[in-house]
Amino acid sequence: MTTIDMTGTPRFEVPQVPAARTRLRLTVRGRRVVAGLAAAPLAVALSAIILTTGGGAVASSEQGVPAGTFETVTVMPGESLWSIAERVAPTADPRDVVYEISQLNALGSATLDVGQSLAIPAAYAEGK
Repeated sequence: MTTIDMTGTPRFEVPQVPAARTRLRLTVRGRRVVAGLAAAPLAVALSAIILTTGGGAVASSEQGVPAGTFETVTVMPGESLWSIAERVAPTADPRDVVYEISQLNALGSATLDVGQSLAIPAAYAEGK
């Protein structure tokens, strides 16, 4: 399209074409960066919570039973969890008693050491 200005000089105008919109494309690396930036505040908050609460272990395989809280039994030579269960709870099912003793003492296996001290669940303690 041409126009003539006041001086008589023709001017050519280029029609304006609307700019094409481009889509934002994220590469795999870009997605990882965005995910890392989004997860960073969560990681910081979680770290702060762990550090302020002490982050100590809830259970351990060491003698995790507080002294004086439970009645204990000392393992004698030749004893097993089954024989101890039958001794401390003669009327109960030994399988249930063995399970509860194992859970209370955090035993990883049925192997016992002579002289080992085992806590007995309160339901099976002598005098009940």
